[in-house]
Amino acid sequence: MALEQLCDVVQRCQAIKDEGFSPEDYDLFFTAGRTCIEQGNSAQVLSILVDEKNKNIVRCMGWNLLGSLVQILLKKEDRNLPHCHAILSHLLEVGSPKELLVGLLEQVEEADSASIAETVTLLLKPLQTVLLRLGMKKASSVGMALSTLLSQVTRLPVPVTKEQEEDDVFGLCRCCSALLQFVKPFVEEIKEVVKDNNRISKDNELRVELLKFCMKSLSEPLLEVHLKDPDTLLKSPLRDFATEILIILSSIGESLPDLLSRSVLKRREVPGFLEEEVRYPKESLACLSHLLFVDHIAVDIFPAVLSPVFVLQCNMEYIELLLSRTEESRLQKGLELYEKSLIRVEDNSLPVDLLELKTFFSVPQNLVKVMTLCPDQTLRTKGLKVFQLSIDKFNTEAKYKFFKGMLKTSHHAGVEGYIIKNIKNQIDFSLKPCNGNDWFLGKYLLPLLRLVLCLPHGPETDLLQNLDKIMESLNLLRYMLIRDKEWENETGIWTELYKIEDNYLKPLRTGLNMSKAHYEAELKSVKENKKISSKDSKASVCTVTVDHEKLPHMTPEMQIQVLQSAVFTFDLIESVLGRIEEIIEAKERPLS
Repeated sequence: MALEQLCDVVQRCQAIKDEGFSPEDYDLFFTAGRTCIEQGNSAQVLSILVDEKNKNIVRCMGWNLLGSLVQILLKKEDRNLPHCHAILSHLLEVGSPKELLVGLLEQVEEADSASIAETVTLLLKPLQTVLLRLGMKKASSVGMALSTLLSQVTRLPVPVTKEQEEDDVFGLCRCCSALLQFVKPFVEEIKEVVKDNNRISKDNELRVELLKFCMKSLSEPLLEVHLKDPDTLLKSPLRDFATEILIILSSIGESLPDLLSRSVLKRREVPGFLEEEVRYPKESLACLSHLLFVDHIAVDIFPAVLSPVFVLQCNMEYIELLLSRTEESRLQKGLELYEKSLIRVEDNSLPVDLLELKTFFSVPQNLVKVMTLCPDQTLRTKGLKVFQLSIDKFNTEAKYKFFKGMLKTSHHAGVEGYIIKNIKNQIDFSLKPCNGNDWFLGKYLLPLLRLVLCLPHGPETDLLQNLDKIMESLNLLRYMLIRDKEWENETGIWTELYKIEDNYLKPLRTGLNMSKAHYEAELKSVKENKKISSKDSKASVCTVTVDHEKLPHMTPEMQIQVLQSAVFTFDLIESVLGRIEEIIEAKERPLS
């Protein structure tokens, strides 16, 4: 029945010239042709389509059969495969390239998540054939095809383990490899233009579409991928894909060093219909930088003449972007890029002028968030390591101003404590012979010490919440009073001591006595309540209020443990504070 209908509509349409077919003709051809293919009559359909008398019909209406053909080809039913392949080949040769392009891209867009990889790999070659038929007017169509294909490919999960990439369990690897073959003739066309003219216009439409493809590939999927080292995975399709993307960029006239340094060098007007930020997305350039400096991709086409400090400056904007995100994959890449950028820089060499740049302020702030808020312990530890590495690279003046800025802005006792520990190390270094400097001795040190030796709310400061800063501050003060003798006073600490006593030590002593008495009273109360409640047969759960805040519902044993831990902490503070008070009381200048 369907075959007869197809023969009838084709015979009737043979007499119609050009594109004068009615909507009814299109509907009948589509319905009858689809049914024939689905019912296994592909051989008969093929014989009708290849008939020279039906060439105009195939040119105008043949694309309607694409959906049915693709579904059969995806199912891989052996009996119909040869004829369906032959039909598709004939359609690609005779059919309208514009209609075929739209029809093929519709099939790509409609693929469900389970069939994306199969659909993409099946249709890339047909799409390439159709686009090449468009001749010199294909640029926008190439762009549309690449955008559609990448939108689907990026829906595929990214392999995490070596085994997942080797087995290509999600299909992403074969799609990426196939995409490279798909763009190859278009890249070659641009290379020929460059070869013939020794240059190419930045606004050559095909070049722009290939640039957009590369930039999109860098942001997705490559920014999501953690490439395996060649020692871990000798043959890595994703590593090959990343390498080829960078080679394509170079082939179409994009200088990798220029791309890297866009964030540092003065931006210029880019003629054409694309604004610079759209043409070169920052996220894509961040991935490019990571590929170059962490994964060491395409090192043979990237010159090694850029200074380490300049590379660090270039990368800071990308590091800032990556560390400002919350996805752990982005954070990891940001930490890796920052670490690799810093390692190449000589210790104690970064000048203070760099701290005037926005990124040299914002990156440490983002790094602090990673160190304190990231749920992944490995990333928090890595963040701390990179944070220290960044400190080590600053020269003495830059360290001083960096410490000062962090103490004013971090608002986290643990981070402030870590900064104070670094300050102590710098003071210790400066007190050694031949290491004296203006920043960690004398008049410049004292303003820094005032930021260190302070309680944000005086005696009412929460000592437990600020424990890390308080303990490091006391340890620093004790060290200075012992190491820097009163008659030498290289640090100026003895001159400042009366202010430190009034503004820090006495309020701390008052707050410590109040807190300790309060917690000891609560501890005694809980113990007494426990004795009373133990006489009851029912298990008790009680509530304790500390500093006007109720502790979570806990058993008396748990609350006793919490309160005892707090009292022990106060004892720890008191032991160091007591030692400092003893040193101050015993201070005497040597007899002359």
